[in-house]
Amino acid sequence: MSFVKALAAVAVGFAAAKGMDKYKQMGGMAGLQDAMQGAGGSNMADQLGRMADQFGIPGGSAQVKNLFGQMGQATAGATEAGAAGLGGLMASLRGAAEAGSQQSASMMEAMFGNTPVGDAMEQQAKLMIRAMIQAAKADGEIDAQEQAAIVDRLGDISEEEREFVKAELQASPDLAGLVRDAGTISREQVYSTSLAAIRVDNVAEANYMRQLASGLGLSDAQRDAIHARMGVPPLASR
Repeated sequence: MSFVKALAAVAVGFAAAKGMDKYKQMGGMAGLQDAMQGAGGSNMADQLGRMADQFGIPGGSAQVKNLFGQMGQATAGATEAGAAGLGGLMASLRGAAEAGSQQSASMMEAMFGNTPVGDAMEQQAKLMIRAMIQAAKADGEIDAQEQAAIVDRLGDISEEEREFVKAELQASPDLAGLVRDAGTISREQVYSTSLAAIRVDNVAEANYMRQLASGLGLSDAQRDAIHARMGVPPLASR
């Protein structure tokens, strides 16, 4: 049942790509330090703290708060120490996310593999992979470097699953087909999975998410509730 594993790998690949893209936009480590020492630092610390607790990183949110405190101190040495510590924490978070995703997929495979339930999960996983990839194309194509980053994280899956992901990365967007295949049972899952793949920080992505919600038959209230659960700001009114 490796399409479930492929979904986990694709999700981690998108998360890593989003994080690196944001890191570059902020100006690398110098920009990250400025953000931490500025007004937005506490919010970032809270978000990373919740992730650390969720992934079981030793020290959890307390370690994150301590690191951000170091980053905010005036001395260069403390700032460098904080940056080094944060780098290690981010590596731990990323590693825990990858391990947790693969462990969950392996557990589901052991429980439901080669059963009717397993077949349904495989089809659902394929649908979610399509949802993530299509959302990522909302503001343009996924370039060769981004495709390579995702494919490189697919790990130990069959050639069939790998080729499926590659084909979806290269295929033209098909919102109508995605909505049709989601039916009524998977509509909220398709929306939330799509939302997880992007940052919704430009007009094209926001318009895509509006069209997706409308096509799936989600009300504005349902859509906003999904955003709230995922910690993503609601779409601005037009």
